[in-house]
Amino acid sequence: MSLLKGIILHGGHGTRLRPLTHTGPKQLLPIANKPMSQYCIESLKNAGVKEIAIIIGGIGANKVQEYYGSGENFGVKITYIQQDAPRGIAHAIRLCKDFVGNQKFIVFLGDNILKKNISEYAKDFEQSDAKASILLCEVDNPTQFGIADVKDGIIKKIMEKPKNPPTNLAVTGIYFLTPLIFDIIDRLKPSWRNEFEITDALQMLLEEGYKITHNTVTDYWKDTGTPQDIIHANEIILRDMQPYFFGKKEDGASIVGNVMVGKNTTIKSGAKIVGPVIIGDNCTIGSGVYVGPNTSVGDDSNLTKCNIEDSIIMTHCIIDCDIKIRKSIISSNSDIIYKKENEDNKLFLLGEGSKISL
Repeated sequence: MSLLKGIILHGGHGTRLRPLTHTGPKQLLPIANKPMSQYCIESLKNAGVKEIAIIIGGIGANKVQEYYGSGENFGVKITYIQQDAPRGIAHAIRLCKDFVGNQKFIVFLGDNILKKNISEYAKDFEQSDAKASILLCEVDNPTQFGIADVKDGIIKKIMEKPKNPPTNLAVTGIYFLTPLIFDIIDRLKPSWRNEFEITDALQMLLEEGYKITHNTVTDYWKDTGTPQDIIHANEIILRDMQPYFFGKKEDGASIVGNVMVGKNTTIKSGAKIVGPVIIGDNCTIGSGVYVGPNTSVGDDSNLTKCNIEDSIIMTHCIIDCDIKIRKSIISSNSDIIYKKENEDNKLFLLGEGSKISL
């Protein structure tokens, strides 16, 4: 068992994901039918971390506590710490000083999806004399990230969203830290966006002569800030899942490829599912429905006549019309229904920031 503690940042406004985030935090949005922050918990648990603090704040913070509870169902012990406003990653980390005590710890941003097991990184850091360690990943758009300038295997500088990036090595949202960071954060000044930046804290560590090690992730890493990011992460996670079938398949239904089907779900005769696809519990996939690759369908959903690919359908959705859905995210409790009497008078009930292409 690891002596490291874990911290997951679960706050923020998720503005780029509205209207999906009007009723809850973006870290609870599902990828392959599992909230994205659950992948962080599982990653920490697999590295032997048993005690995790979750920083909550903003819309739907109570939903986080409702879902994860004490952590018992996830094999960990969870402490909740409230952040009154989004004041930056470093500020959120500073709230955990009492929780951390004098132990080393790992910080995960709750909207980061990392496929690689972090156990080796955690073990190396536990045994090392470094005051911090970061995971880097090559990106195509380095001006959008914190960037590390690495020369001859040594980090020379860490900067937040530079206009002229010296490298394309992004600082991922996973940090291995020691309690020394709290002293550094106490001396930080807010950035131009009035937040306390973790990149500034790491840079200060460097400038004061402390050792920061790094590893470069070559597996999949995604900071899921946009709907496109979430759809892409959904595809990658689905691709590597092991197929299972706990539902009922009628004669004449077709299932091809890597498909996961939950309990009490019925695949009706004439339906066709082509994986990778995950379908939750208590769903009905009607005759004539096509569910194509890279699609997630949440629990208690009912599909009739539709044709879906590369999309995320959340829980308690009804789709009952002859419609093609591509690269879409349909939020929980949504209904898409065709009624002949509405042929010339379509009804849309849409949240702020909704997007429709017809």
